[in-house]
Parts: sequence; C-alpha cells; structure tokens
Amino acid sequence: MSVVARDTATLLEDAADRIADVTRPDLQIMLRRAALLLRNSASIVFEDDIEEALRDLSGEFGKTRNDTVRFIVREWMEKNTYLPFHNLDEDDDVQGNA
Repeated sequence: MSVVARDTATLLEDAADRIADVTRPDLQIMLRRAALLLRNSASIVFEDDIEEALRDLSGEFGKTRNDTVRFIVREWMEKNTYLPFHNLDEDDDVQGNA
C-alpha cells in the first residue's frame, strides 16, 4: 500500500471514529481522495493466454492474481538487477523453491 493510500485510509478511519466532529467539507475531501485512489488502482488487463497462465500460477502459489503479478515482477527485477537480490541463509524457509 502506498504512503498516500495508507494516509487516506488512516484519515478515513479517524473520521469514522469521530464522525460527529468531522466537518462536511473535510469529509467531502477525504471521500474524493479515497475515490480517486480507488479509481487509479485498477488492475492490469493482460491478453487471454497470459490471464490463463496467471490463474494457473495463482492456484499453484496459493496467492491472489495481484500477489502473483507482484511476485513475478519482483523476481524479474531482482534477476535483472533492477532491485537488490535477497540472499538466502541456510536456515531460511524456501517452501520447496530453493
């Protein structure tokens, strides 16, 4: 979750806890910000063959589609040195994927 989304979520939770004290303009701003975040968080749509492969992988990994996409992107970025590689220690749990 991005910092902006987390901050908006915190503001909304706080407003819900003290709804009687929140002014109408403040509530409108918070709701518009939340709507904007939701509108901009749509998932990526892939071709049918890629979507089918993602469904299969998601089932194998026991993850959601979005978590599987995040995993694939992170692995690719680490492998291609766009992100630092995470070294495994001998005692790390690899869940059969070492």
